[in-house]
Amino acid sequence: MAFKTLFHSTLVLLFAFSFCVLEANARTLQDASMREMHEQWMITHGKLYLDSYEKEQKYQVFKENVQRIEAFNNAGNKPYKLGINQFADLTNEEFKARNRFKGHMCSTITRTPSFKYEHVTAVPTSLDWRQKGAVTPIKNQGQCGSCWAFSAVAATEGITKLTTGKLISLSEQELIDCDTKGEDEGCEGGLMDDAFKFILQNKGLTTEAAYPYEGIDGICDAKAESSHAASIKGYEDVPANSESALLKAVANQPVSVAIDASGYEFQFYSSGVFNGSCDTNLDHGVTAVGYGVSDDGSKYWLVKNSWGVKWGEKGYIRMQRDVASKEGLCGIAMLASYPTT
Repeated sequence: MAFKTLFHSTLVLLFAFSFCVLEANARTLQDASMREMHEQWMITHGKLYLDSYEKEQKYQVFKENVQRIEAFNNAGNKPYKLGINQFADLTNEEFKARNRFKGHMCSTITRTPSFKYEHVTAVPTSLDWRQKGAVTPIKNQGQCGSCWAFSAVAATEGITKLTTGKLISLSEQELIDCDTKGEDEGCEGGLMDDAFKFILQNKGLTTEAAYPYEGIDGICDAKAESSHAASIKGYEDVPANSESALLKAVANQPVSVAIDASGYEFQFYSSGVFNGSCDTNLDHGVTAVGYGVSDDGSKYWLVKNSWGVKWGEKGYIRMQRDVASKEGLCGIAMLASYPTT
């Protein structure tokens, strides 16, 4: 009997030991696979680290983000998906620090009283300004906090196309370098309305080709600045906290909008109609270039971002439209504006 008990105990110990070994091996394989994924991700996004210490730190952040993204997608209970993009080695705090729209100044901004689309009564059920040739390809602001410039430029490119019939890629760098006498501070942030003011006072904006993007604060190139490729006659603000007013505006031209883009799920948005949690602490400037209804009946805004084509739906995000909050999802209806010609 003692022998049987001993034999049984030995088998239990062997089984437990084998299970531990297998579990340890599985973890080792998983870690090796994750490290290989990180190496491939570094190559894809041209990521380099200062030393092995920083690389290990960033790997741990990458690993945590990947696991969280996979868990979110596997749950399958949201109308949108997350993806492993260029921000995968950033904590959410590091990611939020990149967004430099001066949303904290919203309460001090004097809004224009005019809104020329006020009496619009009929708008299409869906609209995509890309299909009408009024949207330039997705751009990438890089590490520079120049979202405000990209938003204003995209809106100006749109109205220029609708007015002249020509789609011209205009210069964000000119705004970064030359629009420095007001609230706009280049890579340190700015406001779309102030960018429109500069374009108006400067009597125009030059092309991307003449004044290419560098993603750093530079010295204003007076010669390039004086070569105007597009101009505006003014700008107007969409009445605040009204998605219906914003719809009227977007139905007629691409519109600059400010949003709260600080959330973890916004950071890794990949596809679908985004309806994730977000606040109204406006920290990012983007451009509404359309709207529509998804296959499952979800109404959305089509928004052009400036984080390159590897983020979102090839650089775009569809954000839920007609939400209960008057500010719109992520505050999209709070501070919209557009240039006039």
